[in-house]
Amino acid sequence: MELGIGAFGDANWDPETGKRIPEAQAIRNIVESGVLAEQVGLDWFGVGEHHTPEFPGSAAAPVLAAIAAQTSRIKLSTAVTVLSTDDPVRVYEQYSTVDAISNGRVELIPGRGSSIESFPLFGYDLKDYDELFAEKLDLLMKINQHERVVWRGRTRPDLNGEYIPPRAEHGPIPIWLGVGGNPGSVVRAARLGLPMATGVLGGNAIRNAGIADLYRRAAEKFGNTPQQTLLMLGSPGFLMEDGRKARDTFWPHWHQFMKVVGEQRGFLPPTRERYDQDTGAQGGLLIGSPEEIIERILLMHEHWGQVRSYIHIDTGAVPQREVLRTIELYGTVVRPAVQAELGTASVDELRGRTAAGVP
Repeated sequence: MELGIGAFGDANWDPETGKRIPEAQAIRNIVESGVLAEQVGLDWFGVGEHHTPEFPGSAAAPVLAAIAAQTSRIKLSTAVTVLSTDDPVRVYEQYSTVDAISNGRVELIPGRGSSIESFPLFGYDLKDYDELFAEKLDLLMKINQHERVVWRGRTRPDLNGEYIPPRAEHGPIPIWLGVGGNPGSVVRAARLGLPMATGVLGGNAIRNAGIADLYRRAAEKFGNTPQQTLLMLGSPGFLMEDGRKARDTFWPHWHQFMKVVGEQRGFLPPTRERYDQDTGAQGGLLIGSPEEIIERILLMHEHWGQVRSYIHIDTGAVPQREVLRTIELYGTVVRPAVQAELGTASVDELRGRTAAGVP
């Protein structure tokens, strides 16, 4: 199994100081985290896309390029690219450029996105939510495979065989489909022969593992190979040597974050009792000591069968020094223990690839 880190760029209000992290500093923090992730042995680093004051990481490509220039081994990915409100031609051009800088270490996770702020920002209508994604995903996959594409659709101008540079040096960029749990999206990943990236964002860590079974049954129906049928699983995470201290330390940050999101989306923030359940022995929030998180990842693997586990590390204005300590513990303690139990095979090996980006 591979282990990795996900980040959005955290400019939330600090519950202790009452001040917001500067947006520019939030971006620099992502770069620092990505560089450290490689130094402590982690396999993958992903940057998500949002367009809010709390999460200003709106442009993953230059952030990943900055990390690529300071690293040599770790895979670099979007997590996710909100493809519905972007242009597949430009997405490919941006990430094939980062792929060149990183010497073939880039991956893409297109998704519809759990937040919708990019729709009004870029002039898209939510009534076209699924059509936008379906058409643009189709086009992105074609561009990824072919340097010249003839394409007709409703959501962007036609393509008539124009050359789309630069081409990824080592062949098509690996694409995972980002799925939030909608059964139709799960089946779409299988129908397209794509590996699937999803998350456990709270609640019980294994309650929704049925979507992994659905994905594999659908993949078998569509005749997909085991190399195509891979699952990546992410969860919010925060580690300290002492598990109770980790939960107590993270709680005000999580509550503040969920309060802000709840006000935006119309739900109440969790109680401490609910938080304690979600961070308990079968909880979906990977908050605790390294030993507790090791047990949780192994439990998830038993039910989900993921080949890559990652934790999202910047939420609710957690001080950067504590974010960096979380990354260090995840790389130096959790990763070796998990791989001792489950093996050290990389995703590239599971997909029959000899190195990142190399057929």
